Amino acid sequence: MTIELVPLCTLRIELKPPIEVGCGAAGTRLVGELASAKIEGERLSAEMVGSAAADWIVVGPEGTAMVDVRSTYRTDDGVVIFVHYNGRVDVTNGLDPPLTLYVAPRFETGDERYTWLNRVQAVGKGVIREDFSLDYEWYEVR
Repeated sequence: MTIELVPLCTLRIELKPPIEVGCGAAGTRLVGELASAKIEGERLSAEMVGSAAADWIVVGPEGTAMVDVRSTYRTDDGVVIFVHYNGRVDVTNGLDPPLTLYVAPRFETGDERYTWLNRVQAVGKGVIREDFSLDYEWYEVR
C-alpha cells in the first residue's frame, strides 16, 4: 500500500504580530491572529472571511511548538468552508523566522458542491517569514 499526495492548494497568510500569553500549565502560549489569507488551487480557491481566525500555539519545554489553527473561507463561487489544522514546529533554536511548519488540515462545509472536502485529510508544509507572511503547500492524502 502506497500513500499518494495529490496537490490541493497553496495558501498565502498574513499574520499579525503574536500575542504572548506567557508560560502556563501547558507551556508557553502565543496567539497568532490571521490578518488575511488566500487559498489558490485547481479545485479550491477562496479567501478568508470574518476576523475569528487564529493560531493558538503552545511551546513545550523541549522546543516543540504545537499549532492549532481555525479559520473560515469563502470560495470564489460563494461557499463558506471551515478549516481546522494542527501541526508542529521545531523551535529549539528560538521563535525567530524563518520557521517551517508541518500541518494536517481538515475541512467542513454544508454545500454539496464541496462536500468532497469533508472527506479529505490533507497534509502541508509552510514557512513563516520575517514579515509575518506564511506560505503553505497543501496536499490531499490518498
